[in-house]
Amino acid sequence: MGFFACVFYLLIAVVSLGYYYFKQRLSYWKRRGIPHDEPNFPAGNLKEHPKLKHMRDITSENYHKYKGTGPFGGFFFFLSPAVILYDLDLIRDVLIKDFNNFTDRGMFHNEKDDPLTANLLGLDGAKWRQLRNKLSPTFTSGRMKFMFPTVVSVGEKLLQKFDQMAQEDSIIEMKDILARFTVDVIGTCAFGIDCNSLNDPNAEFRRMGANASTLKRHSKMVNGFIFSFPKLARQLRMRQIHDDIHEFFIRVVRETVEYRKKNSVERNDFLNLLIELKNDGAGLSIEEMAAQTFMFFLAGFETSSTTIGFTLFELALNQDIQNKLRDEINTCIEKNNGVFSYDAMISMTYMEKVVKETLRKYPLVTNLVRRAIEDYPTSNPKYTIPKGTMVFIPADAIHHDPEIYPDPDRYDPERFDADEIQSRHPLTWLPFGDGPRHCIGLRFGKMQTYIGLVTLLRNYRFHYCDKTPNPLTFNKKHTLLCSEGGIYLRVERL
Repeated sequence: MGFFACVFYLLIAVVSLGYYYFKQRLSYWKRRGIPHDEPNFPAGNLKEHPKLKHMRDITSENYHKYKGTGPFGGFFFFLSPAVILYDLDLIRDVLIKDFNNFTDRGMFHNEKDDPLTANLLGLDGAKWRQLRNKLSPTFTSGRMKFMFPTVVSVGEKLLQKFDQMAQEDSIIEMKDILARFTVDVIGTCAFGIDCNSLNDPNAEFRRMGANASTLKRHSKMVNGFIFSFPKLARQLRMRQIHDDIHEFFIRVVRETVEYRKKNSVERNDFLNLLIELKNDGAGLSIEEMAAQTFMFFLAGFETSSTTIGFTLFELALNQDIQNKLRDEINTCIEKNNGVFSYDAMISMTYMEKVVKETLRKYPLVTNLVRRAIEDYPTSNPKYTIPKGTMVFIPADAIHHDPEIYPDPDRYDPERFDADEIQSRHPLTWLPFGDGPRHCIGLRFGKMQTYIGLVTLLRNYRFHYCDKTPNPLTFNKKHTLLCSEGGIYLRVERL
């Protein structure tokens, strides 16, 4: 047999083995009799993402189609068999009761070659636990109270810029100005840096914040490989963060740390906590510190600005709710001698209901993700979650389930009256997750959201206009839930 014939037959064998392997992999749930949509090679059940559908649409369709058939349904995340949970008791067990079997998110991280991915969101196991314990003191209510005046001062700059824009045009696009506000808040509270993006929309921090969410290093195919086989991708020394983003955050952290050390500067911000951990023997490198500040920045600025934008959109469509919220804001501040303080803010109970309803209708993280460390049996032997399987908890689908929230597309803060909350299963509101791995920055996110809303609603009334998108459409390519295009509202100075 000649050389070329050997190569030909070897190639045939490799292709045949590959075909058999992937066919077996994509028939995983069919062989187990678990309901699921037919997968596509190589996208699994993500064939329509992101060109035609957001990830929320795909998991929501699965939820509404198969809910009631069992505690979970089958799903294929690219080439990886996964499950989508339907049963609220099972969701509670995964997030809380049996958390030790679901501590990991199973996301790609590569500390050596792609250090920004080794942050609190991406790390698993013992490293995640250690880091979570070290960072938790940053987000206590005491720390929030201390940072409150700093965030309010940025809010005052937001109002100045808003006044200037309103004088030029009564119709304002909300997404951009709110993102610039939260970038400046995070820049101050995380890095101790005045980003100045409110005055300069092209400021470096603002550009890098936008790029961090949209600038992709790889194609959908390569990203699918990384997500499906994170351990192999790590062994192949693959990277996910774009070079521009990586170099920017490493540089900013290195320069800031060196400046503070040289000039004996101490601030009560997130970076200072990391410096203290480094000095206390935690052994944090510049890259590890940059990874955590990158996480704080990325998770903090876009989530809060988007929440404020969605809230103002709904308040423009529901003037009675806007009036009621404004009345509460003014009353709480008047009771506090006319001063907008931390205590005045936390006394705003209707504000809490409004923001909760916004996050019910528009959960920024539409699916929570965990990975099973060991085989996990349920009450039905057929429904065992195999070791290593990715678990999706479809928060957006649960938030829009009419059996849980009647008329789910209606915006109604009264859903979060105490008696209404008590009538529902405790795992029916999941914008921040739940259990030991819930969002560590919950308090901070709420604080900057409340401050942004109080600042604007005390001084402006918001109306819809011809340019207001209704209904909202969403950016299918974005990981978070955010509107496609701008949110234009007509503003009226009070």
